[in-house]
Amino acid sequence: MTFDMTDEQRLWRETVIKFAQNELAYDVTAYENSGEFPWEAWRKCADMQLMALPFSEDYGGCGSDFMTTVITLNALGYACKDAGLVHALATQLLCGLQINLFGNEALKKRYLPLLCSGEKIFAQAITEPASGSDAFAMRTTAVLKGGAYLLNGNKVFISNGPLADFVIVFAVTNPEKKTLGGLSCLLVERGMSGFEQAKPLKKMGLNTLQNGELFFDNCEVSVSELLGKEGQGAILFNESMEWERSLLPAAHLGTLERIFEISLKYARERSAFGKSIGSYQAIANKITTMKMNLELGKGILHKCALIKDSKKRASLEASICKLFISESLKQACLDAVQIHGGYGYMCEYEVERDLRDSLAATIYSGTSEMQHNIIARMIGL
Repeated sequence: MTFDMTDEQRLWRETVIKFAQNELAYDVTAYENSGEFPWEAWRKCADMQLMALPFSEDYGGCGSDFMTTVITLNALGYACKDAGLVHALATQLLCGLQINLFGNEALKKRYLPLLCSGEKIFAQAITEPASGSDAFAMRTTAVLKGGAYLLNGNKVFISNGPLADFVIVFAVTNPEKKTLGGLSCLLVERGMSGFEQAKPLKKMGLNTLQNGELFFDNCEVSVSELLGKEGQGAILFNESMEWERSLLPAAHLGTLERIFEISLKYARERSAFGKSIGSYQAIANKITTMKMNLELGKGILHKCALIKDSKKRASLEASICKLFISESLKQACLDAVQIHGGYGYMCEYEVERDLRDSLAATIYSGTSEMQHNIIARMIGL
């Protein structure tokens, strides 16, 4: 197994980096302060076909493999300072991957062209106020009556939720079954009767990413909008998590690389007591740890992507990937602030924003504690 990129993938990564540095170099702080979504940047990403990468040309996609998609998110994490936008793009891709794998031909023809073009925004709704890490304890229900499901309940912390034109909603269709056979997925459209999208929630970081609550009150959804088969929700959830725990860490690893380069440059140029601060072991150790985690992260990320490209399950690898890279990013951002001292604490130097954004990486897609539990279970503990 090799983790090297092909010449074509390497060239594409460089292209995405240049695109982000030139076209996505807007004032992120201004958007953070206003709480607005960067629509112009979203449209530029759509024009670059970044949302279309892993999907068939039959549906408006590019026909790229999953590895190329992972490399793209990695390049965006490195070159785009707006982690909220990158997360929104990853969410769009994840919804498309679910529709592509589990949707029937009619659903794929209807939704994937809209998703690939970026014309419509997609979200997936799993988390609820009383069920975060314990996702299968969800209370949202979908009761079949005639040719439609009546959807009732609410979701919270839904990425892209306030903006979404379409939402993949996980709901209980068989209360007698806890996991397998008990959950199903429905595609719900903005404006449907009984469906309400709340305003974005205020957060510590990722402030351009629109997160919010969704409410369903006897929302009638046609059986034709069922993604997969009734009762397949847990299977779809587990498969989705493997993609999610590859795509988002890919972006995180790109940010870690940028943080490493910024910290290395500063440590070489900043002097204290007559020599560069990088010559002091306390500082050097922080930076060498960043480099070590960067290289190790590439290995597990690429391994995970290769396994998914071979159409195999990667539950263990995805959890290791998510846990290791998110915790490495958080520590790197914390160390970067410490290395920069007082300047690191100032908004002008921007590393404080990377730190705020990085904290969420260890929570969404399954907390670090949950990843430890998954890994323990899979190795027989």
